[in-house]
Amino acid sequence: MNSEKTNYFDLVYQVVREIPSGRVCSYGAIANYLGLKSGARMVGYAMNAAHTLEDVPAHRVVNRQGLLTGKHHFSTPTQMQELLESEGVRVIKDQVQDFENRFWDPEKELEV
Repeated sequence: MNSEKTNYFDLVYQVVREIPSGRVCSYGAIANYLGLKSGARMVGYAMNAAHTLEDVPAHRVVNRQGLLTGKHHFSTPTQMQELLESEGVRVIKDQVQDFENRFWDPEKELEV
């Protein structure tokens, strides 16, 4: 892995670590915050590599509709949902319920 990609992944992980328990963020919102308007896919790559890092709450990152699109990267198919539910987030058919109120936007929540 080249150092540019590693540094980008580290920036993504710094943002993800700020997502509070019981809240979710999207790949695109993280990319926008980091100044990469079309970087949602790169955030996805970073999250795929994060599942072995205990200090990165990867389960809190979902797609722009609140779907658990990254669930197949966890150790079991239900682990992402179980982790979210343990924080009080309701998930039905891989969809975060009350997504608008659960959504955490780094643009609004973090100082640039």
